[in-house]
Amino acid sequence: MTRLIVVRVASMLPVMLGVAVAAFFMIRLVPGDIVDALAAEELGNPRAEEALRAAFGLDQPIYVQFANWFGALLTGDLGTSFRSGKPVLTEILDRFPLTLELTLAALVVSLLIAIPLGIVSATRRNGPIDVGARVGSLLGVSVPNFWLGILLIALFSVTLRWLPSGGSNAFEFSWDHFRFLILPAITLGTSLAAVTMRMTRSALLEVLKQDYVRTARAKGLRSRLVIGRHALRNSLIPVITVVGVQAGALLGGTVVVEQVFSWGGLGSLVVQSIYQRDYPLLQGLVVFLAFFYLAVNLIVDIIYLYVDPRLRRRG
Repeated sequence: MTRLIVVRVASMLPVMLGVAVAAFFMIRLVPGDIVDALAAEELGNPRAEEALRAAFGLDQPIYVQFANWFGALLTGDLGTSFRSGKPVLTEILDRFPLTLELTLAALVVSLLIAIPLGIVSATRRNGPIDVGARVGSLLGVSVPNFWLGILLIALFSVTLRWLPSGGSNAFEFSWDHFRFLILPAITLGTSLAAVTMRMTRSALLEVLKQDYVRTARAKGLRSRLVIGRHALRNSLIPVITVVGVQAGALLGGTVVVEQVFSWGGLGSLVVQSIYQRDYPLLQGLVVFLAFFYLAVNLIVDIIYLYVDPRLRRRG
């Protein structure tokens, strides 16, 4: 198992290298830089603009800029934000808890909906619950997150006045905090649940056809025991894969939902850095999100080893 983990970690290095190179050069394909953005706001003086570009190092050749940034990146330094003057890592870590909280809450909502519905749909195939769950999953995949978020705001915030329409506050175990989290978590979790439910259903249907499940039923074991102890565990591998991919993608994919609900996480920071042409901040965000995505996939691989003993023997 240790060898397998080492191989996975080693395979992350070229991916991170590719992400870092792509992040640096692709960001600069966008017309304008931070000096142009500032000039539109408050400068308009050519000499001041030249001095500012020199201060930011933007007057240097592109390969020199890359060498300086990449060299610092290898030491763990993501640079300094052009706008705030703070270290990029500090800016990211200040916002990261809010996005992580929203990601985990969305995954909890997704699993609470998807796993029970997937089990019931598979064990009562083509019944009313199965048909309703499949139609619901189709709607969940089809409805855009931003539109669902607006509908939830209109119903629960504007009409019923039960929940706030947006914003966030410091984390604490209290209703005053979690009431801000409910609507964005449901918005994100609904689309995730649709995919996870269908994967749970299809994986469980496949396992229920296996000989060992028929044998367990022939022995007289209760249906609940057969499904819970034998069938469900062996159908979890594809479900874990889907949930792992969703967790990694969610961290960088909450941009639209964070904007709809004014949630001050990394998604809002990404949009802010793009508008302001804050190269170090945007590059740092891309590298950080890519690293987190790869780390989540590594954790999923480790979970595989515990769920399926056959993988441990192969490793």
